[in-house]
Amino acid sequence: MPVKQQIRDFIAENFLFNPDGFDLSDDTSFLDEGVVDSTGTLELVMFVEETFGIAVGDNEIEPENFDSVNKLAGYIARKSELVAS
Repeated sequence: MPVKQQIRDFIAENFLFNPDGFDLSDDTSFLDEGVVDSTGTLELVMFVEETFGIAVGDNEIEPENFDSVNKLAGYIARKSELVAS
């Protein structure tokens, strides 16, 4: 399953509680829309670490990496490249 779809599914199931799936754009800010709060960000970190086998550093938990589907997918891609190197 593509990374973006995995993120959408996780957000829909765990934050939106929407059985119809993810109905936001991939650029929608999780924070601005009230989808994810600070506790939710920690849940996203655990999801990324468990699902993709990526160690997330404390300094990496910032909106530039975790505030939309596209930002999170980009972060996962960058970290995956580093792990593969």
